[in-house]
Amino acid sequence: MSQTPANPDNPQSRQETLLEFPCAFPLKIMGKMEVDLAQTILTVVQKHDPEFDGAAMEMRPSSKGTYISLTCTVTATSKEQLDNLYRELSGHPLVKVVL
Repeated sequence: MSQTPANPDNPQSRQETLLEFPCAFPLKIMGKMEVDLAQTILTVVQKHDPEFDGAAMEMRPSSKGTYISLTCTVTATSKEQLDNLYRELSGHPLVKVVL
């Protein structure tokens, strides 16, 4: 999939995002502590960033162990890629919050 670089002379391009692609972009995903949450998140993330290494996923349980926070630093290649990833993650029934 070929991406057209943002044109810095076009004001609309500058307004879309302040990110320069490609870049490392951390996502924090929070959900209820479920056996298959991490694998489910990994599958979704790798769909949008096939090079993402699951071993790099950071996991932190809440103090009571009810919730878990997963941090995935993806290689963002476009605003569209990030938008699609956020949309899919936030729409998943196991996910409570995506930051």
